[in-house]
Amino acid sequence: MIKIKNAEEIEKMRKAGKLAAHLLDYIEPFVKEGVSTLYINDLCEEFTQKHGAISAPLHYNGFPKSICTSINNVVCHGIPSAKDILKNGDIVNIDVTVILDGYHGDTSRTFLIGEVDDKVKSLVKRTENAMYRGIDAVKSGKYLYEVGKAIEKYIDKFGYSIVRDYGGHGIGRNFHEEPQVYHHFTQGNKIRLRKGMIFTVEPMINMGPSYRIKTSAKDGWTVTTADGSISAQFEHTILVTDNSAEILTKA
Repeated sequence: MIKIKNAEEIEKMRKAGKLAAHLLDYIEPFVKEGVSTLYINDLCEEFTQKHGAISAPLHYNGFPKSICTSINNVVCHGIPSAKDILKNGDIVNIDVTVILDGYHGDTSRTFLIGEVDDKVKSLVKRTENAMYRGIDAVKSGKYLYEVGKAIEKYIDKFGYSIVRDYGGHGIGRNFHEEPQVYHHFTQGNKIRLRKGMIFTVEPMINMGPSYRIKTSAKDGWTVTTADGSISAQFEHTILVTDNSAEILTKA
């Protein structure tokens, strides 16, 4: 069941979303060559606690850390580690979700480390553009599949692929709610958009032509591209308004 948020819930989601946005802005100067992803995780946890919030990923279905840090060919759910040191030329997606006053704010951004190959830079920029194309397609009364259609139309011409096994999701009091948000066109998203719906738009784009992925048998979390190609992601939490979408995870 898709929950339509009331005015009080929407205001709480705005506050949670803004805090998540501030968290990504806060951490940005620390995301650089020579820094471990565990150090970034610990800074995020400290910031979150300082602002009276909770890190939603921590212990969620057994996830062991406060944020996800996904480097290069890691699509999502990368686990911060003292052994994962950011290197010149890397890209890393940092995915944060805070719980403030019982409501979730979920956002992610892909960062460039030092001198990054031009082809990889293009992937990152186009992935961000794809997210905004999807957000721009959100209009009350239209179908949710317009999000995936807009992203797919934009991405296809570059020869990239859109991950299909993971997507966006409804969000509110719960970390993951209905609906599932696909980032490619599918009749599975023939869901009428209504004012007050809140969900994430978070395309994961692989540089290679295959959207196939695999999950680590060792930790049960880390998802990588099956062909080893680089993957990028951006994410915002959005609210369906009368004629468009309001991005809740902007500072």
